[in-house]
Amino acid sequence: MQDQHRTLVPAAFPAPARNPREVLLFGLTPPRADTTPERVTEIAERTLARVDALPVDALVIYDITDEADRNPQPRPFPFVEMLDPATYLSDGLMGWDKPAVVYRYVGKYSPDELRSWLQTAPDNVMTVFVGSSSSDATVRTSLPQAVEIHHETRPELPLGAVTIPERHIGRGDEHQRLLRKQQGGSQFFISQIVYDIGAAKNLASDYRYAARDSGVEVAPLIFTLSLCGSAKTLSFLEWLGVEVPHWVRNEILHTDDPLDWSRQQALIAARDLAGFCRYLGIPFGFNVESVSSRRVEIEAAVALTHEIAELLERD
Repeated sequence: MQDQHRTLVPAAFPAPARNPREVLLFGLTPPRADTTPERVTEIAERTLARVDALPVDALVIYDITDEADRNPQPRPFPFVEMLDPATYLSDGLMGWDKPAVVYRYVGKYSPDELRSWLQTAPDNVMTVFVGSSSSDATVRTSLPQAVEIHHETRPELPLGAVTIPERHIGRGDEHQRLLRKQQGGSQFFISQIVYDIGAAKNLASDYRYAARDSGVEVAPLIFTLSLCGSAKTLSFLEWLGVEVPHWVRNEILHTDDPLDWSRQQALIAARDLAGFCRYLGIPFGFNVESVSSRRVEIEAAVALTHEIAELLERD
């Protein structure tokens, strides 16, 4: 097993009060691109008041793209352009002084734009590079190109990558993808939203032992948990490609309070995954987000974050 006192990502996540091999993140989406500057300030102030009270180690700020090439079905919520996450962090959330993970859908940016951002990003910033959702998509910069730009421009800025545990069910090779991305410079992994806990545990197990056999130190696996408070939120999750087990779907659609049920199940999932990762001896964490902009679902995500913090701190 690995050294239990080593922090998750050197010079990235500071050692939290709990086990430094267990981190907690909170994900959010920037305001719409057409939001007035005054309204952006108002939203940012409200967001800061909410997240400052959270026992988290970092914020995750998503880079939103249409992804219409992902799914031919109509999008449940119409796509709207959002503010650039790095701009929102620097201009709107300037009061946030903890680490932040800024997502980059690299295909949206030219090589020069990515290079310029890497050169000027604050020291408390980490990034996750995300490739296109389809091999047919037209991109300005490919994911391999973006990784090379990172290596050339600012390799000390912590780089993460996305993992999809459910992909492991059909292909059985997601752990090998993690090893290849790690060899390419990825220092941590944040999953797509997880509802199939068995798939997440299978991936963690296969990755742990494949890394051992390859003589590679396991990078942190951070599992994203999101709540579902309505049938429309459920349809959006499924449109995004999240695999929701049939029994979970049934309960969300038929229970009297789907949001509360979803929160309880997310906490059960966090407890299960935390116990399994501790057993495996691998660094891990959770990223809590709300895909819905409904205030009640965001508040439930905040409540879940506090509950998971208690779960981590009890160890």
